[in-house]
Amino acid sequence: MTVRAVVWDVDDTLFDYTTADRAGMRAHLTAEGLLDGYASVEQALARWREITDRQWARFAAGESDWEGQRRDRVREFLGEPLSDARADAWFRRYLAHYEAGWALFPDVLPVLDALAVSHRHAVLSNSSVHNQERKLRVLGVRDRFEALLCAAELGVSKPAAEAFHAACRALGLPPGQVAYVGDHPEIDGRGAADAGLLSVWIDREGTHTAVGGPPTGPHRIVSLAELPAVLRADTRFGAPSTFR
Repeated sequence: MTVRAVVWDVDDTLFDYTTADRAGMRAHLTAEGLLDGYASVEQALARWREITDRQWARFAAGESDWEGQRRDRVREFLGEPLSDARADAWFRRYLAHYEAGWALFPDVLPVLDALAVSHRHAVLSNSSVHNQERKLRVLGVRDRFEALLCAAELGVSKPAAEAFHAACRALGLPPGQVAYVGDHPEIDGRGAADAGLLSVWIDREGTHTAVGGPPTGPHRIVSLAELPAVLRADTRFGAPSTFR
C-alpha cells in the first residue's frame, strides 16, 4: 500500500513548544517575582515541566478536563489552593509570555512544501481543537491541514489506537495508507506503529533510547528533511530501513 497522507503531532514536532514554554515561563516567573524561591532558574523551569507532564498525563487518562489540568498545574506549582478564577488569571499571564515565543521549527515549511502535492495532511494532538487551531493559524500553517483532531474533543488520547484510527477515518483512508509523525517515542512512535500506521518518530536531539525499528516499530529521524525518503521507502514492505 502507498502512503497517501501524513498526520502530524504539533507540539515539539511542528511547533517548538519546549523553547517557547521555557522562555515564556522564565519571563513570567521574573515578572511575578517568584524566582527567589528557587536555587536557580533551571530548577524552577524543571519543576514547571515536571508538573506540566504529570498534569498532562492525568488529562490524557481522563482524570481531568482541559481547564482543570491548567488550573492544577498552577496550584501545584505555587503550592496554593487557588480559586479557579485566580488560577486562570495566573495562567493567562503566563500565556502572554509563552505566546510571544511561538515559532515553527526551521525544517517544517520546507517539508510541507516538498510533500504538498504528493500527500494529504492532517493533525492529531493530545490537546484541544481551540488551542491548536489558534496556534496553527498564528503560525501561518492551518491551511496546510485538511483535518484537525484533538484529544479533548475526541474523548480519547494517544497512544490509544482509537485516536490514530479517528484521524484515518477523517481522511477516509485505512491506517496502512497513513503515516504519523510525532516527537514522543511511546505516545507517538509506538502508539502509531501499534495502530497500524507508518510511524515516524522525530528525535531532534538524538538523545532518546530507541523503542523499536521497522518493520513493526517507528522509524526514527532527527530532522523532518529525512521524512520524504522514509515515505518513499516505506520499510514496512521490505525497503531498506532508515532507523538509526
